[in-house]
Amino acid sequence: MAEIHALPVRKPIPMQKSNDPCQTCTARSLTICAPLNTEEQAKLSAVATSVCLQPHQMMFQEGDAADHVYNITCGSVSLSKSMADGRRQITGFLGPGDFLGLNTRDTYGVSAETLMETRVCRFPRQAFRKVLDDLPQLEHRLLAVAEAEVATAQEQILLLGRKTAMERIASFLILQAERIKARGMPDNPISLPMTRAEVADYLGLTIETVSRCFTKLRKLDIIGLPAADRVQIKQTDRLKALSQAA
Repeated sequence: MAEIHALPVRKPIPMQKSNDPCQTCTARSLTICAPLNTEEQAKLSAVATSVCLQPHQMMFQEGDAADHVYNITCGSVSLSKSMADGRRQITGFLGPGDFLGLNTRDTYGVSAETLMETRVCRFPRQAFRKVLDDLPQLEHRLLAVAEAEVATAQEQILLLGRKTAMERIASFLILQAERIKARGMPDNPISLPMTRAEVADYLGLTIETVSRCFTKLRKLDIIGLPAADRVQIKQTDRLKALSQAA
């Protein structure tokens, strides 16, 4: 059973409107904007607000009115749900190119918190839906996003339901490396902006178990730990074997 971790104090989100946030975006090729031409991009940009968030700042909390959707252009965000007894289950980690907040309900089903300094494009929900009517290729891109979310949810169900602690840690590291590589960024060493407590909350483990698994993998020379937020994969085949052990 994962430990009980206090939810972060909510801080207000500053608004920093840019005349054209797309001009300085370094993640455009990764985001929902990728298939849009210049004219179409301008339509989307017209309803966007560029927002910079500090580390461990709440974007929104579970139960808040779902008034906005977000496109992450830089940084990292954790998604979590609260349990009745005060425990927190982290349901995912998002990074540049990921989209969040679009759902069929009037309130957010999860809380979103930044793990590091993060930049997002924020869109009023209703205005965004109107843009979708004019840009069918954007809607197709969102369908791909939804399909990826389903795949990620299935991965976590497997992690939590059928794997041992070591298998969960090994699988987590492999999946993080694959996702980072898919974004066109260096995947070794792996950048892990989340704390050991946040990894524990994601994998349904205690902090102590997570730390022991990392230490064991380091002693086996399967990974290196050059920094608190970096993991060097030294033996990829052995790590993959551990992630798939039955």
